[in-house]
Amino acid sequence: MEKPDVDVLKYSEALGEVPDGTFYRFPLVPVRGVPLMQPIAEYWDKIETFQARPDDLLIATYPKAGTTWMQEIVDCIMNDGDVERSRRAPTHVRSPFLEIASPPPVPSGIDQLEVTPSPRLVKTHLPYELVPNSFWQQKCKTIYVARNAKDNAVSYYFFDLMNKTQPHPGTWEEYLPKYIRGDVPWGSWFDHVLGWWNAREKHNILYVFYEDMKEVRTWLTPERSSCKTS
Repeated sequence: MEKPDVDVLKYSEALGEVPDGTFYRFPLVPVRGVPLMQPIAEYWDKIETFQARPDDLLIATYPKAGTTWMQEIVDCIMNDGDVERSRRAPTHVRSPFLEIASPPPVPSGIDQLEVTPSPRLVKTHLPYELVPNSFWQQKCKTIYVARNAKDNAVSYYFFDLMNKTQPHPGTWEEYLPKYIRGDVPWGSWFDHVLGWWNAREKHNILYVFYEDMKEVRTWLTPERSSCKTS
């Protein structure tokens, strides 16, 4: 395996080596019309040419649509319901974020994926049209989670208030029109969910609704499932 350009350190170690001012609210740069944070746009060539493996499992969502929840469910299933095994490492280590890119020495998502043994559980927020073609060439299984726009917008707004690497959302009154226009990281919610919906029968894509996940969770009891999804 080719050695990544950046040594893959544990996030806690890498973050401890980052000089002050390395992270800030990065501006958005369009990639094929989709606004992405500047480090991701600058890293785009490596993201676009990423080589998937046939046994990769891709979890795709628009931001704040139940991504981590689905990552934990699938990781638990992949480990035969062994909850302790699913606690072996943080979520971002067990399921690397494909397109995330940060200034060195913080490893990129691709840096992590290149040293992750198969089968890999891969996270992405990319719209369908920006997903590396190798995932479809390798016929990878994909799970897409969609969440209703109202709840998604509210969750995304408060996330962007907290996340200091994405543009400041401003007030809610300022943010909502930007969200509706798609002038937020990863672009339009409408284009995102519709693009993946239209692609679901072209590839091995399971299209799941966040609200259905909540309904199932309400129905399940600890006696019926060893994988708790709280």
